[in-house]
This record gives sequence, C-alpha cells and structure tokens, in this order.
Amino acid sequence: MRLITTSYTGQEIGLPKIGRYILAQFDDEGVIVYQAYRPEIGHFAATNGYFGGERFSLTRMSWIKPNFLWMMYRSGWGQKEGQEVVLAVKIKRAAFDTILANAVRSSYNSDLYPTEKDWKRAVSNSNVRLQWDPDHSPTGGKLERKAIQLGLRGEMLESYAREWIISIEDISEFVYEQYQNLADFDKLIVPSETIYPVTDAKVAAQLQISGDAIDLEDTLV
Repeated sequence: MRLITTSYTGQEIGLPKIGRYILAQFDDEGVIVYQAYRPEIGHFAATNGYFGGERFSLTRMSWIKPNFLWMMYRSGWGQKEGQEVVLAVKIKRAAFDTILANAVRSSYNSDLYPTEKDWKRAVSNSNVRLQWDPDHSPTGGKLERKAIQLGLRGEMLESYAREWIISIEDISEFVYEQYQNLADFDKLIVPSETIYPVTDAKVAAQLQISGDAIDLEDTLV
C-alpha cells in the first residue's frame, strides 16, 4: 500500500479539537481523497486508473473526502452495501485547489451571500458542492471539529474522473484490517494526515475555513 500510515492515537493528539479544517495526506504533487463504491465501479477504477465502465455515471454528483475517518464513518468501514470497495485516489494538487476555489456551500449562509437568491445563483453556476459536517471518531461518535466533503458534477466530475488522477489504490483490505482494531484505539492504524493549507485568502473566506489553517504551507509541506 502506498499510503503513509501512523497510529490513530498519536495523530489525534496533535489535531485541533474544534473548527473547520481540511485534514488530508498530501505532498507537492497531489492530494489523497477517498471514495467508496460497489465492486463493479471500484475494481474498474483501481484496475484502469480512472473512473468509467458501465456502472459509473458522469451525470450524478460524486462526493470526495480528503479525511480518511470521515470516509470510514460514511461507508461504515466499507461494510455498507454499495460501499464495499474503498479507494484512495491521488489527484493533482493544483486540481484540488481548483475544486476548493469553485466550491459553493450546499445550504444558504447569510455570511457569504446577501440573499438566498444570490446563493441559489452561485449553486447553479458551480459544479462543486461543499459541506462541513461533524468529524467522527473511529467508532462513529461526533466530534466538535468539522470535516469537509466535496461534491463534483458536470465538467468538474469529468476532469476528476479522467484528467486529474495521479493514481487510484484499492485500500479495502487495509480498511478491513483496521476495522478489526476498533475495540482498541492503541492498535488502530490510519493514513497520516495534517491540516491542508489554504493560502488564498479569498478561497479561505469562501470555505469559511478556520483562521489558523491559512498560510501553513512552509510548516506542513
């Protein structure tokens, strides 16, 4: 497995307990995002290095999650029907930044848009949907810290599915192995993640990201 891993307990100690943060594994080249699919879609993607085949649809919104444990919460550690194959997708870092720059909140927020009509116009003009949801512990308990997920459609989804991918890895076996360790967090191994730096102040404001997540480039990369 190509993912860099670490102990859950050791990593969690160093992460913020509250606030909106993009937690991810990344380097100068790219960013890891996670998705979980039924076997027909997941195996095709892992084998071919892109999303396609008869079952994958470019007409529906597809959600990506840079936070491993958020994906585990949503997929039930790969135990939910239709989410059995967990993929670690490395996409170009510039592409991830493009996704963030085009993200629009999935619900109206008066701090960002003067009127609900303005927000609806922004939604209709964007191919990226943004949601901040409570992050979760490995066993599913809600945390005060918020996790991000990003919905892609239209041209953004087409670019993600075919052009922006560096690699796709099926990590289902790793997920299942760690699922067995949920009773003892000291044994739990997770992908190593740190706070992803959003260096563009305008994008950071649009995302409503926590202030200390901005301009961390020099310390985290």
